[in-house]
Amino acid sequence: MSYDSLEAIKSTLADPNPVKWLFTGDSITHGAFHTLGHRDYAEHFAERVRWELRRVRDGVIKSAVNGWRITDLAADLEWNVLQYRPQIVSLNFGMNDCTGGAAGLTAFKVGYHEVLRRIRLETGAAIILHTPPGLLPLAPTRQDHIASYAEAVREIALETGAVLVDHFANWEAASKREVMVYWQSDAFHPNEYGHRAMAHLLFERLGIFDAQSAVCRLFVP
Repeated sequence: MSYDSLEAIKSTLADPNPVKWLFTGDSITHGAFHTLGHRDYAEHFAERVRWELRRVRDGVIKSAVNGWRITDLAADLEWNVLQYRPQIVSLNFGMNDCTGGAAGLTAFKVGYHEVLRRIRLETGAAIILHTPPGLLPLAPTRQDHIASYAEAVREIALETGAVLVDHFANWEAASKREVMVYWQSDAFHPNEYGHRAMAHLLFERLGIFDAQSAVCRLFVP
């Protein structure tokens, strides 16, 4: 099921015809509560693409749901994704899935592949996959397994030709610089600075980061 999603997205951005971008995932993409009224990364993306890049007729849809795992998306895929017939789908899972531990890792990978197969079959969409961000050492049910689930997302992206946005690696680098704590609302939810970091990394991966833009200039510790 290999497909070069990055090239497809670059072609999309060069084409003036409007498209639909869909962001789904768990509470991190839902962006509720822990952002304290600030924009989340999907909302920063909408500002960057619809306003700064002047793609004003593009639709940026966010259908993520707090607490979800990939199994929840699979069970609700028609409503959550397929009904919109998007041209680009961004998925961010793993933070809740990793509470299944080592025993749940294979099912996570198999389930993720099946969801991507169905999305591609029904819509032909280009795919963006996000690793979950890192954790503060206050979440014991996640701490021991989050790295394995992030690695699984990397493998799935490579196997399917999806664009990989590796927040987990970015959080590890931030931890070494001793700034990760400023990116977190709690043990595993990003705050406004964490969401800015996520948005900036997404822009970089898609080739739309511009240090002169208002969104890209937003302060990140």
